[in-house]
Amino acid sequence: MSAEVKITLVRSHIGKPTSIKAVLNGLGLTKRQKTVTLKDTPEVRGMINKVSHLLKVDE
Repeated sequence: MSAEVKITLVRSHIGKPTSIKAVLNGLGLTKRQKTVTLKDTPEVRGMINKVSHLLKVDE
């Protein structure tokens, strides 16, 4: 059983660079207050670290 991580977008992506918007789209976060559950992999962790100032992460 793989561990999962639950992430919620709490700050808007408006006015942010294109790379930040691309990371959020890759995570499946398109609107504020949207929550997604993803497998806890090194790739996902790297994406979370890049935009951690916009997210709330629940283990």
